[in-house]
Amino acid sequence: MTSGEGPKGVGDWRTTFRPDIPSPARIYDYLLGGKDNYPADRQAGNVIAAYLPNIREACGWNRTFLRRAVNFLAADAGIRQFIDIGAGMPASGNVHEVARQADPATRVVYVDNDPVVLAHGRDMLHGVPNTVILSHDLRVPAEILADLELRRLIDFSDPVAIVLVAILPFISDAEDPAGIVKELLAPFPSGSYLALSHATADGTPAVNDAAKVYDEATAQLHVRRRKDVLALVDGLDLVPPGLVWTPQWHPEPGAEMPSRPADSLCYALVARKP
Repeated sequence: MTSGEGPKGVGDWRTTFRPDIPSPARIYDYLLGGKDNYPADRQAGNVIAAYLPNIREACGWNRTFLRRAVNFLAADAGIRQFIDIGAGMPASGNVHEVARQADPATRVVYVDNDPVVLAHGRDMLHGVPNTVILSHDLRVPAEILADLELRRLIDFSDPVAIVLVAILPFISDAEDPAGIVKELLAPFPSGSYLALSHATADGTPAVNDAAKVYDEATAQLHVRRRKDVLALVDGLDLVPPGLVWTPQWHPEPGAEMPSRPADSLCYALVARKP
């Protein structure tokens, strides 16, 4: 999710598609074993993997956290409307697929601004009721909330779940990620939720080196310390077990836990608006 300014003055990649510029969404797709990526994305992913040999497994843990969080929000918390911002490439266990196991009438809005994500998302959602993908930038939450298609599906008088999985690292401190979180949740009532995961170098310093790969991508990566991730959700009530490594958040019964949870490279949490 970026403002569109590519590296080294190449211009706005949203209006001039540039497969030669790595995209965070397509790099992630590659690391997850997907096929919706280009040589530039694969080259960037391979450099990241040289710094972080377990990055593919870490991406998998992040994806399974998303599914567990959505299942909790739909099945246990009773949420029936979701806004997934920075949705990324379609993959198994998308938000609408998981949430509708609890209630087939659940409404889902996906938001992204990567042109390849939008194309694949629209193809996937063709004919799917109560679900839409919209083109917006996370840095401008007011435009997301004002979108007429979003307002057609989302009832602002009912609790919502905002999903920000692996997207806030692409928002710099100067762009005020905590303020963005507050603005997104502000119009919704008590009982709304936020699901969040965030890259960190707390457990693996080489994450800082891998993050530099994104300097030549369509968005830079900003890793954060534990205390800084907690600051993003100041004023919200953390759902137990609080802020943990992605495999540690509500693991499936009998799931095999990594011997070193910090190898997941990402913190995860679900929080409730009081």
